[in-house]
Parts: sequence; structure tokens; C-alpha cells
Amino acid sequence: TLSTNTQLNGSGEYASWNWKANGAGSANTDGSISSTVSVNSTSKMSIVKYTGNATAGATVGHGLGVVPAMIIVKVLSTSNNWAVYHKSMGATKAMYLDSTHAETTDGWLNNTAPTSSVFSLSNGNYGNTSGNTHIAYCFAEVDGYSKFSSYKGNGNANGAFIYTGFKPSFIMVKNTQQSSDSWFIWDNKRPAYNQTQKYLLANASNAEADGVDYGIDILSNGFKARAATGALNNNNETMVYIAFGQSIVGTNNVPCTAF
Repeated sequence: TLSTNTQLNGSGEYASWNWKANGAGSANTDGSISSTVSVNSTSKMSIVKYTGNATAGATVGHGLGVVPAMIIVKVLSTSNNWAVYHKSMGATKAMYLDSTHAETTDGWLNNTAPTSSVFSLSNGNYGNTSGNTHIAYCFAEVDGYSKFSSYKGNGNANGAFIYTGFKPSFIMVKNTQQSSDSWFIWDNKRPAYNQTQKYLLANASNAEADGVDYGIDILSNGFKARAATGALNNNNETMVYIAFGQSIVGTNNVPCTAF
């Protein structure tokens, strides 16, 4: 049920992307910092709540049972950035979901790759401020449902094809080398046909835009850049992406390649 808050339920159209965890969660003591973890073991997504201790080398349990491909962390009581770990950048680099900042050397994960049970923290501002509550969103890849990787642009309107192994319903892309490019989001509902060029920005409050310079094709087994724009396809520059399909693969492990 939605309130009458204009951010959620005013006049006009809204876009919403939702990941279901597992309710209020349960205690997790895998790390040196105890956490509360709500985990969806099928889609390999968890929400982790913990209190920072500003101790370099501290660890927090994430509950996935496999190595996360992406972690997003926010301290709740301050205006610090949303710190992003993406496996294609590695644990010595970071970007920030609320900023256009390019990939930067940042050891907020204590320069330590996450394991199948925990992620590590430095004593820095993003993930481990003393006495403050933090929320972490952790994701691992599931064949046929989610993919976290990177690609090189070719600087051509006949752009790079990115294979995911399923038909994406949600795609987010960030150019790691450009500090002026946003986190672009496309989905299969806006406009529900190719060329898809309606996008929103994760790091900004801008209304939906519709621009051929940011067009992609959503395909049965991936997506294809249809613009030479730096945010999407600058020649020889690296873009990281996050893609989700429309459903979880069943026990037969057959990827969802169409709907």
C-alpha cells in the first residue's frame, strides 16, 4: 500500500524495481561484527544491517553462501556516499551510486575481496563509521537471472554486444573512466520495444529522459549498445553493468532467454 507522498504516489507515471529478501532477517555472526541478515537464497541477494566499529580489517557476514559480485553500502545517519564494490573493479577500487565519480582507488573494503561468508571493511567513512548503523545490499550471480560484469566500448553506433545468457528486464551501466557520466538505468517496460532509449539515472533526481544518444537493444541473450556516447560506448573505455532477468531459473537450470 502506498501513501499519498508525492515521491511515491503523486500524479504521473512511476518506475519501480524490487528485490525480495526474507523478511526481518536473522542474526549472523560469521564476521567480527555481528549483523542482521535477510537473504533470498534463490536469487542470491541479501540485506545486511550492522553497526560499524571503525576498525580496519573488521568483517561482516552477508549470508549468501557464495562470493558476492556486487555490494552497495550506506551509513544511515550521515550524508556519506553509497559505496559500490563491483567484481569487475576489484576490492581496491570503488565508485559511488549517488555520484558520477569515475572509478577511484579506495580501500573501503580494506583492499580485501569478499568471501563466500563475509566482506571486509577498513576504518573509513563509507562502510565502517564507529557506532553508526550501516545497510549493505549484496548480490551474487545466478545463471539465467543475474549478471555483473564489464565490457569495452567501441565508439560506434553499431555498439558492443554484451552477452548475459538471459533476456534482461533491468540494466544499469556506469562508465568507470568518466567522472561526468551517470549510472544509467533501462528496463523492458519503458517503452517495451527496441530501440530502448528511455532511461533514468540512479545518481540523480532527473525525470525520465528519452534520447537516441543513450539507446540500447534488449535481446534474448543480452543487450547491445546503439550509441557511441561515452556513458555507454566510448571507444576502448570500460563500462561496468548490472543486469537482471525476469524470473529465477528453476531446478532444470535453463536460462530465461525470452518472455
